[in-house]
Amino acid sequence: MSATAVRAPSGSTLSSADSASLFAPCDSFLRRHVGPSEEEVARMLETLGFASLEALIQSAVPAGIRLQRPLDLPAAKGEHETLIELRELVVANNVFKSYLGQGYHHCITPPVIQRNILENPGWYTAYTPYQAEIAQGRLEALLNFQTMVADLTGMAIANASMLDEATAAAEAMAMCFAIRKTASARAFFVSNQSHLQTIAVLWTRAKPLGIEIRVGDHNDTALDDVFGAIVQYPGTGGEICDFGEFVERVHAIGGLTVFAADILALTLLKPPAEFDADVVVGSTQRFGVPLGFGGPHAAYFATRDEFKRHMPGRLVGVSHDVEGRPAYRLSLQTREQHIRREKATSNICTAQVLLAVIAGMFAVYHGPEGLRRIARRVHFFTKLLAAGLTRLGYEISSEPFFDTVRVNLGSERAGEILEIAVRHRINLRAFDEHTICIALDESVDDLADLFRVFNGGRDPEFDARELAESVESQVDERFSRRSDFLTHPVFNKHHTETEMLRYIRRLEAKDLSLTTSMIPLGSCTMKLNATSEMIPVTWRHVGILHPFAPLEQTRGYQELFAQLEDWLAEITGFASISLQPNAGSQGEYAGLLAIREFHASHGEAHRTVCLIPQSAHGTNPASAAMAGFRVVPVRCVSEGDIDLADLREKAALHHADLACLMVTYPSTHGVFEETIREVCETIHAHGGQVYMDGANMNAQVGLCRPGDFGADVCHLNLHKTFCIPHGGGGPGVGPIGVAAHLAPFLPHPAGSAGQVSAAPWGSASILVIPWVYIRMMGGAGLAHATAVAILNANYIARRLETCFPVLYRGKTGLVAHECILDLRRWKAAGIEVEDVAKRLMDYGFHAPTVSWPVPGTMMIEPTESESQEELDRFCEAMISIAVEMSEVESGAADRQNNVLKNAPHTALAITAADWTHPYSRERAAFPAPWTRQHKFWPAVGRIDSVYGDRNLVCSCPPMDAWE
Repeated sequence: MSATAVRAPSGSTLSSADSASLFAPCDSFLRRHVGPSEEEVARMLETLGFASLEALIQSAVPAGIRLQRPLDLPAAKGEHETLIELRELVVANNVFKSYLGQGYHHCITPPVIQRNILENPGWYTAYTPYQAEIAQGRLEALLNFQTMVADLTGMAIANASMLDEATAAAEAMAMCFAIRKTASARAFFVSNQSHLQTIAVLWTRAKPLGIEIRVGDHNDTALDDVFGAIVQYPGTGGEICDFGEFVERVHAIGGLTVFAADILALTLLKPPAEFDADVVVGSTQRFGVPLGFGGPHAAYFATRDEFKRHMPGRLVGVSHDVEGRPAYRLSLQTREQHIRREKATSNICTAQVLLAVIAGMFAVYHGPEGLRRIARRVHFFTKLLAAGLTRLGYEISSEPFFDTVRVNLGSERAGEILEIAVRHRINLRAFDEHTICIALDESVDDLADLFRVFNGGRDPEFDARELAESVESQVDERFSRRSDFLTHPVFNKHHTETEMLRYIRRLEAKDLSLTTSMIPLGSCTMKLNATSEMIPVTWRHVGILHPFAPLEQTRGYQELFAQLEDWLAEITGFASISLQPNAGSQGEYAGLLAIREFHASHGEAHRTVCLIPQSAHGTNPASAAMAGFRVVPVRCVSEGDIDLADLREKAALHHADLACLMVTYPSTHGVFEETIREVCETIHAHGGQVYMDGANMNAQVGLCRPGDFGADVCHLNLHKTFCIPHGGGGPGVGPIGVAAHLAPFLPHPAGSAGQVSAAPWGSASILVIPWVYIRMMGGAGLAHATAVAILNANYIARRLETCFPVLYRGKTGLVAHECILDLRRWKAAGIEVEDVAKRLMDYGFHAPTVSWPVPGTMMIEPTESESQEELDRFCEAMISIAVEMSEVESGAADRQNNVLKNAPHTALAITAADWTHPYSRERAAFPAPWTRQHKFWPAVGRIDSVYGDRNLVCSCPPMDAWE
C-alpha cells in the first residue's frame, strides 16, 4: 500500500496529510499542560472582547518590548519520547560507589516515604503554609523535624529547615555578627577542619559585610576581635574533637560558637549543647534524602531560646484555634524579611519543606533506637575498615572517628591508590597530597572492595568477619552520648509500614494541594507539576551521584546543564546562566554580588546605592543589605507604576555611587509598565546596573526577554515559571542570567566569583524538571502557555471587577498574568481580607496572596494550567462571598457572628450538638454545589496567631495537650 493511500479500519481512505499525522507522536504535552481547551479560550476571549489570543497579547504587552521572532529552542517532543531522550542523556553519568563524605552520604530512602511523600503530588504540589488551617499536615511534619533537630543537637529551638549546610553556616555567622556584644569585633574564626564548601560560602557571605574570615586550628589560633567561631563536629577529615575548652575561650571574649554537626553522628555522640554551643547547623540529607548530585537537601538551624527572634528562616509553632484545640502555624512572622526589608540580616524567606518532611519522617519511621542502630552499624563498619587498613600496614590519623577515616600514604602512594580505586569503580577523597579520606554510609555492607584497593587490587589475607572479633563497636567513651532523644510518642509508634503509611496519609489529608483545587497565589505561579517532569528525579543516574564526583563520571549531568543553560539564555536574552543558586533568594543575592564585583573590577567599589521601588518584593531590600548595598526607595505613582520623575531624581542624586536598580517585571502590581526601557536607560546613564526580579517571568516567556529591553541580570524561579514544584514551601531553584559583561562574576564551579551554595550546581537533581518541561513544550508551546496565563488572569479580573475593583491595570486596561483585587471598602463593615481568605476554605479553595503588596487586597494568579471551568468555580466562590459580605454590610447578617468571621468551619463544628450561629449548618459547610460532590474539610478552626507568638512552643507538645 502506498504512502498516499493508507486504509483506515472503517474502510475509508486517509489523505497523505492524515497519514503523516499518524506517524507523529500522540502525546502532545502542550494540550495536557494548558488548562483551557480551544473552545474555552475562544469563550474567554469573547468575554474580554478580543478576536484572538494574539490580539489580546498585542494589547496587553507593550509593543516596544515584544520579541519579534519565535524562541530558538528544539521542537516540542511528546512525554514518552522526551523521557526516552533524557534517559539516554543521563545514563552517561557513571555511578561509582562514592566514599567522598564532606557532608554528603548515600542513604536509603524508605520506600514508604519515597512513594508516599517524595513522589506524591499531595505533598509536593502544596504551597507554603501561610494559610495554616489547611496546612496542618505539613506543619505537623515540620514540627516533627524541628523536634528531631532540637533533640539531637540538645538546643532549645530549631527552625523548619534551611537551604543547605554551607548557607546555614553563613546564616549563623550573620546572626552572630548582628547580635555581637562588641561593635568593633569583625572577625569570624573558621576551623580548618570545616568542609571546604562551607568555608567557601562563608568567604562569600563575609566579604560584603566587612567580616574577616580567619581559618585555622582551633587549638592554637588567637581569638582577638572575634565575634564568633565555627567548628565541624566531627571534622571533615573524620576527627572527633573535644571543643569544651575552645568554647570557653570564645565565650570569655564575648563571642558565640557555631557547631556544624553530622545529624546521624549525634545519635551516638555528645550533643553540641553539652559543649555549651550557641548555634548548631548541619544537613539532614543522610536521613533518607537522595544525594541528587548536591540537592535539594534540608539543612537545619538550632539555637538557644534567647536568640529565637534573631533566627533566620521559618519557625513552626503551636497555638490554638477558636474552639481551644491545639493547632500549628508559622510563628514569629514579623521576622519575615518583607517586613524587615533593608534592616534584614537574612533574605531567606523559604525553606526545604519537602526534604525536611522526608528527613523528619525518616526519624519517625526508624525511631530513636532505629537511628542508633543505623549509626552503630556505620560506626562499626568504619572501625572494621580502620582495623583492616592497619592490618595492611597503613597509619590511621583520624582517631577518634565516627564514619570517616584518614589514611596516611605519602604523595606517590596516594596517587596510586586513587587510580586503583577508580578501576574498582570507587571514589575516594584526596584530603591532601599525602592522605586519603574514606567516609562510610548506611548502605555499606561489604568492605572487601576497599581492602582490595588498598592491597594493590588483590584480595587481602583476611576478611571483615575475622576482624570483627577484635573490634569494639562503641564510640569513644569521652564522646559517648548519654542523653535521650526523640522521646515523644510520634517517634515511637509508627515503625511498621502499615502504621507509617496511615500516618503519612493522615497528614496529607489535612493539606490542600493542587490535587484538590487551584491555588491562585499572586507572584507564586502554582502551575501544573506534570508527572512526566517528576518521574526522572528518582532515577538511579539522577539521584545517587555525589556532588563532588569527578566530572568525567557526570557527563550526562554536564550535557543536561549545558542544554538547560542554553535554553534559559535564549528564553531570557542573556549571555550566560549560572545554575548554582538553590532558591530565588540565593539567585537575588548572587545577582547582586555579580553587580558588586563588576563595579569593583572597574575601580568603582564605592558604588553601593541600590534603588528599589516601594512595591518590591521584601527579599529585594534584604538581599541588597546582605550584598553590602545601601537601599534607597523609589516611589510609585497612584496607578502602581514606578514614579519615573522620582527615579530620575534619585539616580541623579546618587550618580557617583549608584550601583543598581532592583525592579520586578511585570511589576509587583501585575502590570506591564510601558516605561520599562526608559527605566533601564535612566539607570545605565548614571553608571548603574539593572537587576530584574524574575518572579513574574511567567508573563514574559516567549513574548519578551529581559535581556533585550535593558536588564543586566535576572534570577529565574524555576519552582515557579519552569515547573519545579513548591513542595509545601521548598525546594526552590533560582539560577541567574546575566549580560556578557557580568558573566565573569557568576558563581560557576570553576569561576572566580564567590560560591553561594554548598554544591557546585546547587539543587542539581531537580533541574531535570525544567529540562523536561522546556523539551516537551518547545518555543511555541512556551509562548502559548504565557499567552494563556495572561488570558486567564484577565478573565478573572473581568468576571470579578463588579464585586471587587481591580486595583491596577496597564495602559490598555488589561493586567499581566495576575491581578490585584481591592477589598478595602469592606473594612467599614468590619470585614477584613483575612475573613475572605478563611471563608474561601469552606468553598474548597486556597486563598490568593493576601494584603501584599497592598494591605487589604488579594493578588490572584491563575496560571495557564487552570481550565475555564476551574476559573469559573473560583469566581463563583468569590461572587458568593461578596453576597455574604453585603449581607454583613447591610445589617442582614450579624457583624460578628457570621459565616465570614467564623470561617473556616470544621466538620467537628458542623456536627457539634450546639449550634449557636444565626445561619444554617448547610450554608456554613456547603456554600456551593461542588462542595457537596467533594468537600475539603479544614482540620482546625481559625487559629489565634497572637496567642501563638506570646506562648511560643516550637517542638512536639505532650500528648495530653490534645485531650
